[in-house]
Amino acid sequence: MMISLANNLRTTLSMIKIEHTLFALPFAFLGAVLAANGWPTARQIVWITLAMVGARSCAMAFNRIVDREFDAQNPRTRMRELPTGRVSLRFARAFTIASAALFLLAAAMLNRLTLLLAPLALASVLFYSYTKRFTSLSHLVLGWCLSIAPTGAWIAVRGALDSRVPLLLSLIVLLWTAGFDILYACQDYDFDRRAGLFSIPARLGIARALWIARALHGGAFAALLALYAATRLGALALVGVIATGALLVYQHRLVRADDLSRLNTAFFTTNAFVSVILFVTFGGAALLGHLNR
Repeated sequence: MMISLANNLRTTLSMIKIEHTLFALPFAFLGAVLAANGWPTARQIVWITLAMVGARSCAMAFNRIVDREFDAQNPRTRMRELPTGRVSLRFARAFTIASAALFLLAAAMLNRLTLLLAPLALASVLFYSYTKRFTSLSHLVLGWCLSIAPTGAWIAVRGALDSRVPLLLSLIVLLWTAGFDILYACQDYDFDRRAGLFSIPARLGIARALWIARALHGGAFAALLALYAATRLGALALVGVIATGALLVYQHRLVRADDLSRLNTAFFTTNAFVSVILFVTFGGAALLGHLNR
């Protein structure tokens, strides 16, 4: 029984791509560090981490449940855990409920405002799974879902939304996420059109979709410049601005309308670096400033 449960859990963690938490978790930590003007308390760090893991695990498992029939038809996704039966639907549902409970518990352990806003955050990440059925703006909805993390972490530390800094950070995440999700959706162009699913590549074609992704990432970079001006964190943060801009340019040089062969490099490697670089540079600058005071 225990071995079966452990195997189910291991396979479920693979199903939800637990390693991709790296995309959003550094932004949550950055929001927390900026809110605290230094290190948050150990208690806050623990509960923010658990809230992020719970919310993302719930969202991904729910998405796999909702999309399981489409995943079974799509050549790219037909070997995922639910279509192949490696994870049972019953277990996936139980895992989703347990993850949502963990998120709500973590929110309750942080402060009152975090708990009051938690249902809105949870509803957002669950709603996203249905958006490709009726709107091409699903990429922006996904961006909204990930953008909750830094502002949520700010509120978790301060108990209030009392600055434009977390909003600028959330805007960066929203535009950055929407841009790279458009890139990712290009590989499903043919299937989405056949299945009647909505995405910007399916609606406008890959070439136009790539230009929209570039525009969104240009907007993300402009928001990053605004964040730098608002925080005044100095040279180390400026290194983060320059490095992020370079990575965004590099990402788009990897992908062309007639050549998507390097899409996974653009999506996974480059985007993981963006979140980590911004945490190290902006977060490091905030921590150094706190230590020097």
